[in-house]
Amino acid sequence: MNRLKLRNTLFLITFSLLFMSCQSQKVTTVQNTLSIEEKVDSLMKLMTLEEKIGQLNLPSAGQITTGQATNSDIAGKIEKGLVGGLFNIKSAASIHEIQKIAVEKSRLKIPLLFGMDVIHGYKTTFPIPLGLSSSWDMDLIEETARVAAKEASADGINWTFSPMVDISRDPRWGRVSEGSGEDIFVGSRIAEAMVKGYQGEDLALDNTIMACVKHFALYGAAEAGRDYNTVDMSKIRMYNEYLPPYKAAVDAGVGTVMASFNEIDGVPATGNKWLLTDLLRKDWGFNGFVVTDYTGINEMIAHGMGDLQQVSALALKAGSDMDMVGEGFLTTLKHSIDQDKVSIVELDNAVKKIITAKYKLGLFEHPYQYSNVERANKEVFTKENRRFARRVSAESMVLLKNENNVLPLKKSGTIALIGPLSNTALNMSGTWSVATDQEKSIPLLEGLKTVVGNKATIVHAKGSNVDYDIDFEKRVTMFGKEIPRDGRSDKDLLDEALKVASNADVIVAAIGETAEFSGESSSVTNLQIPQVQKELLNALLKTGKPVVLVLFTGRPLAITEEAKNVPAILNVWFPGSEAGLAISDVLFGDVNPSGKLTATFPMNVGQVPIFYNHKNTGRPLGNKEGRFEKFKSNYLDVKNEPLYPFGYGLSYTTFDYGTLQLSTKEISFSEKLTASVMVTNSGNYDGAEVVQLYIRDKIGSVTRPVKELKGFQKIFLKKGESKKVSFTLSIEDLKFYNSELNFIAEPGDFDIAIAGSSDFDFEEGFVLKNRE
Repeated sequence: MNRLKLRNTLFLITFSLLFMSCQSQKVTTVQNTLSIEEKVDSLMKLMTLEEKIGQLNLPSAGQITTGQATNSDIAGKIEKGLVGGLFNIKSAASIHEIQKIAVEKSRLKIPLLFGMDVIHGYKTTFPIPLGLSSSWDMDLIEETARVAAKEASADGINWTFSPMVDISRDPRWGRVSEGSGEDIFVGSRIAEAMVKGYQGEDLALDNTIMACVKHFALYGAAEAGRDYNTVDMSKIRMYNEYLPPYKAAVDAGVGTVMASFNEIDGVPATGNKWLLTDLLRKDWGFNGFVVTDYTGINEMIAHGMGDLQQVSALALKAGSDMDMVGEGFLTTLKHSIDQDKVSIVELDNAVKKIITAKYKLGLFEHPYQYSNVERANKEVFTKENRRFARRVSAESMVLLKNENNVLPLKKSGTIALIGPLSNTALNMSGTWSVATDQEKSIPLLEGLKTVVGNKATIVHAKGSNVDYDIDFEKRVTMFGKEIPRDGRSDKDLLDEALKVASNADVIVAAIGETAEFSGESSSVTNLQIPQVQKELLNALLKTGKPVVLVLFTGRPLAITEEAKNVPAILNVWFPGSEAGLAISDVLFGDVNPSGKLTATFPMNVGQVPIFYNHKNTGRPLGNKEGRFEKFKSNYLDVKNEPLYPFGYGLSYTTFDYGTLQLSTKEISFSEKLTASVMVTNSGNYDGAEVVQLYIRDKIGSVTRPVKELKGFQKIFLKKGESKKVSFTLSIEDLKFYNSELNFIAEPGDFDIAIAGSSDFDFEEGFVLKNRE
């Protein structure tokens, strides 16, 4: 080639490269000016049928670690565009490696979603959700989700399967620990707070994650309290008593919804078109995507809905968009489309929702922003986050009894700490703490020693095993939550405990449930403390020394005997990473307990389901003392009243409520009513009180609950201080769903009260007049 030819060739190559560069920049500029919807449509036109179906596939990747990703079977599917997201993987390095396969090796470079059950914290673990709800502090709860999002996003996670907002009135159901209790008003406010905390103001930021409200719907009402069981209820009960927290999450902008395992009106939720399309999308306006629960599609086979191809088609047509683990979509949808059992339009609708979520998360522009190893090392499980967790844990604890002011304890003398839950770091975080480094949690023994320092002597004994039954104990200490079983006899353990206690001034008994006693697939029929622990506690009481029961539990328990005999009971739930320190803060009065129950504690399991906002019967029990009356709605052997009611919780101080003041005794549909009360801290400690507003709609076209919570405020008062607390009611607060499922308010008489718990009698009322 002569010099002239070479020069011309080089010129043409240079010109071509410059032209291609300009065209590329032009395309990029055009792409950046497109809306998300236009970008999704543009990408959809390039996708093959197999790649579209692949976006609906959500396998678990818990087995993949750094260095394995490129060699796994999942890696091959990602490269072929057959995976839309992964979950159960938490290493920033591993997630970066896997994401690299998707955005650099697959044909269309579509990034993956990475999900995880970030339920009550990530590495820094907060109290279980039932405990967290007992704080009644929405700002605090929102901040726990914010901290969890910051930590999880730094470690590669961009999607959490939380909040769980299932209303439950049955503590036999193990997953009551994962929700916010029995009340829709509290549950709805917590749903909003959690969604806001996780998602922030902008999902595209690298420290926010997409939330997923679950389990849609009615999962907490499983028959007999047995997990995964049938749910059967009227529509009017659904709308008034179970659906509101899900809707609150949708209204708060939650990005995704998880279908529940149970059936509704005879059709499993995963394949229920009325639920997922008519109600969720058409009525509520939800525009995110629906993910199934773990193998939810496949499980419809056992429900009797058909084979895998049939149930997969049923799920897609109903409105399920992403298949968690089961791969029913991946393996059958092409056949269903070929056979005209599923349309391309139905498939495209699901794919668009998932691709849209990825754009909203900023994954196409910054696919690696959620897997920053350097950031993870700096921002996960920090001292600041742990200090916050310590505060949250202390504010979630509920003081159930404090006879003769046994609490707070003095930081002096000798304190005996006894019980199988006294020195077990592995159990402090409770159930659904999948990212927690359990061994880094602080057990109660360590916490007590840290808080008292050299001011007091702490002596310790295990006292008993968790349960007499070894096999049962194994079932409630799964997933790395073991409490090594002591090889000595039960008598030897008890004798050691009594010897240790003999020289103590006060006994702290750390007993109750273990972390996996509650949670998924942890239903029980016995709500009492295990018998071996009850016998330990009774023996400690017989010493005549003051005994403080530190109760670990993931559910309301029937502790009627303990409530009668033990001087002081502090319900600590499962407090999380800083458990031992937070419990000690409360025991010694460095923090005044302010938690209030969001779930009723029954007298015994025979009262279950039991909840404060029940309906009346035509033969209600008339006497306030709970005495038995023949031909009235009561029991032969126990009162109707619970052991501890909804909203209940003591303090080291006392709060006096003044006379309720109403701005008016009569309002129209366009007017508002203000209810006020003066609350005074009349005790000897500064403290916080949860002030609660209740109403009763006395006459309706359908029967109404005996009480309904319509507002609450958590206030802090120094000793001797008073504060006026006010609530404003509008027509919206008086509405309910009638028999035609219309959301209405009806004129008539209402009772109203402001109190410290749901245990009160109405004394004031007002009238809602006819429209104007």
